[in-house]
Amino acid sequence: MLRALAVDDEQPSLEELLYLLNADPRIGSAEGAGDATEALRRINRALESGPGGPEAIDVVFLDIHMPGLDGLDLARLLGGFAQPPLVVFVTAHEGFAVQAFDLKAVDYVLKPVRRERLAEAIRRAAQLRDTAPRIPVHEPDPDHLSVELGGVTRFVAVDDITHVEAHGDYARLHTALGSHLVRIPLSTLEERWRSRGFVRIHRRHLVALRHIAELRLDAGTVSVLVDSVELQVSRRHARQLRDLLLRRTTS
Repeated sequence: MLRALAVDDEQPSLEELLYLLNADPRIGSAEGAGDATEALRRINRALESGPGGPEAIDVVFLDIHMPGLDGLDLARLLGGFAQPPLVVFVTAHEGFAVQAFDLKAVDYVLKPVRRERLAEAIRRAAQLRDTAPRIPVHEPDPDHLSVELGGVTRFVAVDDITHVEAHGDYARLHTALGSHLVRIPLSTLEERWRSRGFVRIHRRHLVALRHIAELRLDAGTVSVLVDSVELQVSRRHARQLRDLLLRRTTS
């Protein structure tokens, strides 16, 4: 019996999906979540419980377009877990199928959901539950972070990161080549990378001093230019940042 989690920000769609899931004899339990953040909290409890625990989840039925983290972002994050649940996308949009299967999705079900089509997705998930690969992801060294990109684990050099943006309990790493979402709070990265020249400039932003191209003052506001992106500096952090940059230029 599969233990399922359905994730959709539209309540009628979520209720319909839960109804269809609970009607299938291969589903032992089905819970709902109204957004990706709520789903992540539930999945974290499942992972802490273990695959045989009372909180365990075997498969996530996941919408794509949602506020905040979308379904593809959530699937990328799950791909970095040691034992992630299986993922079935349930969406009204056809254009993301390639990305979904690059993320190792079990199936891609289009809305409006037909009972027989959902049953096929459940059959595939049930078949794969005990055979799907579970590949642990470990940090290779303090100089890199592992990230999921198109279903492939890659290692981003800390020295290539220009700035980091808070995203709830997650952080988005920005480099010259793109950005990556990781399951690490900004405060943790601030503490970890302080000695590597990263400094907090705002409650939402952490920047690498070596990547700051300009410090701008305009009518009492302070901002920095980092890799052609202008970021605001809060008053709380402005004096510390100016002092750090001054020491850096005179050392």
